[in-house]
Amino acid sequence: MSQNPNSSSRPLQPLPVPSMAIPSSELITGTSTGITQEMTQQVATPTKTVPNMPQNGQIPAPRPPQNRAPSQAASPQTPLRPGRAANQPTLEHLIRMAFDRGYSDVHLGVGEKPRMRDRGQMIILDYPEIDINTFYSWLREILGEEEILRFKKDLEFDGATQYEFARVRINIFESLRGPGMVLRLIPLKILTMEQLRLPAVFRDVCDVQKGLILITGPTGSGKSTTLAAMIDYINKEHPKHIITIEDPIEFVHQSRRSLIKQREVGMHTHEFDNALKASLREDPDIILVGEMRDKSTVNTALKAAQTGHLVMGTLHTNSAVKTLERILTLYTVEEQESLRVAIAESLVCIISQGLCRTTDSKRTAFHDILVNTETVKDYIRSGKNDEILELMKDGEYHGMITTNQSLFNLYQEGRISDEVALEMSPVPNELAMMLRGRI
Repeated sequence: MSQNPNSSSRPLQPLPVPSMAIPSSELITGTSTGITQEMTQQVATPTKTVPNMPQNGQIPAPRPPQNRAPSQAASPQTPLRPGRAANQPTLEHLIRMAFDRGYSDVHLGVGEKPRMRDRGQMIILDYPEIDINTFYSWLREILGEEEILRFKKDLEFDGATQYEFARVRINIFESLRGPGMVLRLIPLKILTMEQLRLPAVFRDVCDVQKGLILITGPTGSGKSTTLAAMIDYINKEHPKHIITIEDPIEFVHQSRRSLIKQREVGMHTHEFDNALKASLREDPDIILVGEMRDKSTVNTALKAAQTGHLVMGTLHTNSAVKTLERILTLYTVEEQESLRVAIAESLVCIISQGLCRTTDSKRTAFHDILVNTETVKDYIRSGKNDEILELMKDGEYHGMITTNQSLFNLYQEGRISDEVALEMSPVPNELAMMLRGRI
């Protein structure tokens, strides 16, 4: 059902709090977080998963981050024992509501009304402002007391937990008005590349034996969903050993044709780079690095790619060319020439991704894809970034596409409006001419 974009500030009526069961007649079929798909979801009774107990043949859900090593903490200044207000729901109830309605995130903070994100729009719920006791009551649903004390000492906390119906990525933080948290819902079901309508080049690069694949985009652009689909494809099609290093683990994979080992920073390793270096001694075929955030991680990833491994990593950049520039900024001017050579020899492709609203009030992905052909290698070595962009415009045969071309294709298919295309375009003047038939 289409949603009026101006309705984001209209309060929603809360679901009844006393009963945790939601009648099937009240369920709203929603869409997955990340790239939204048209599919019917099977809704289960909202019973929280017991940590480390198998359910329906799935991998046991990891404990909420309470098996991380706790830090020494000062005595809490806020009482932890008083419960939530009588007119507030449980945290599980809110998460279940978000799941049933296809919302991607839950935003909770002291002094604010609960909010949820629906296809990019913030929705205010018709519940009272959150008080401090209610907030800590919610924390106790997902964290142990040691983790709460650790949050109060460090003033921030990252982790994940799992319910019967969805995984949830947790970020807790302090702010001017008091503590807050953002909960990102992650579907238990991994969507295929076909369901995500990803271009054929995604499958092609998954069949490569070695090199570096970069998936980039801003926060909330569906990078994790795309990477999960790629790993799932390899898992079904190839007998490989796959090691993932994530912060936190989002999608849980079960070994099929491939053997998959998933490691979470803070729980199974202390640092990305430490785990990446260790993985080279663990006989991997494929290594997934959740985020290439520093020079040391980039160096190790390039070394792994150069020594016969397929490495997949992510960065928060908006285009393929900007990704190259971002990596170079981690190095001194003297180091950049040798780095360009290393990238030219190791790179398989850079796929930058974004999400935009569709005409049926859902979301879909658009892409900026650079495939490392022999000509591209020469341009990378010589630092000719402008020429790389021009080459991408004519590189359809190799699977390349620019953001504007991707948006234009979605517009021609009737999936997005011209207003949305122009809004998401990095070069709107060029896209406007394409829409008018002048290019």
